[in-house]
Amino acid sequence: MGVKEILEFVKVEHTLFSLPFILIGAFMAGEPGPVQLFWILVAAVGARGLAMGLNRIIDRDIDAANPRTAERHLATGTMSLDTAWRLCGIFLTMLVGGAWMLNPLCLYLSPIPVAAFVVYPYLKRHTWLCHWWLGVCLALGPAGGWVAITGEISSLSWCPDLLKVSIGVMLWIAAFDIGYARMDVESDRENGIQSIPARFGTGTAGWVTVMCSTLFWHYLFQPISLSASFVAGILAILVLFTWNRDDFQKWWFRTYVAIGWIMFGGLVFL
Repeated sequence: MGVKEILEFVKVEHTLFSLPFILIGAFMAGEPGPVQLFWILVAAVGARGLAMGLNRIIDRDIDAANPRTAERHLATGTMSLDTAWRLCGIFLTMLVGGAWMLNPLCLYLSPIPVAAFVVYPYLKRHTWLCHWWLGVCLALGPAGGWVAITGEISSLSWCPDLLKVSIGVMLWIAAFDIGYARMDVESDRENGIQSIPARFGTGTAGWVTVMCSTLFWHYLFQPISLSASFVAGILAILVLFTWNRDDFQKWWFRTYVAIGWIMFGGLVFL
C-alpha cells in the first residue's frame, strides 16, 4: 500500500479542519515560537490521524453497509485490519511525542483526547447526542493549544475566553456533523446509528444545525473579535453560494474548513 492510499485512509487533509482552532488556543495563550508550532502541528496531525483511523476500524462493518462509504479501504478489504492498527500506532506516537516535546502537562493530559476518540464511534450507536460528543473531541483542540504554550491550567487564566471558544467549537462541529449525517439517513436507520436526521428527520436536523451555528458565532464573538466574526460571516455567505452544491460532501467540508481559518486569521492579524 502506497503513501497515497494511506493518506486517503486517514483523510490527512481533515487536519485542516481542526488545526485553526488548535492554533487559536495557542495564540490566545501567548506568542508561540517556531519550535512550539512545529510540535503542535505534529501532535495535531497525530491526533486527527488517530481519530480517523479508530473511527474507520470501529465502523468498518457499518461503512460496508452504507453506499456512500462502501468503497473505504477496510470496507472493501484493500487495507488489512493489521495495517490500520499499525497506522493508528504511528499516529498515537506522533500525538504523544508531540505532547512530550511541548511540556509535561501536555504529555500528562494526552490520554484524554485518545479516550474521547474511542468513545465517539460507539456513542453514535446509542444516542443522538453523539454529534455534540464529536464537538467535544474537537473542542479539546483550543484547550490543547493553550496548554501547549502555557504548560499550566491551575491559574484559571483560560476562563472565560478560552472556555467560550471551546464551547463555540463544540457547537460548530456538532452542526457540521449533523449536516454530514443528512447524507446517510436511510443507512443510519437500517444500521442503528442514532443521528439527529435519522431520529428526528432532516427538517429538524436543519433547524438544529442553524441553532448550533448561531450559538457558535455568539460564543466566539467576544473572545476573538468583531472583525473576525464579520469577515468569517461574509466568507461563509460567499462559500455557500459559490461552491458546487452537487457534491454536498465536499461543499459542506470546505465551507467549515474556510470558516475556521478565517476565524484564526481574524485573531492573529486583525
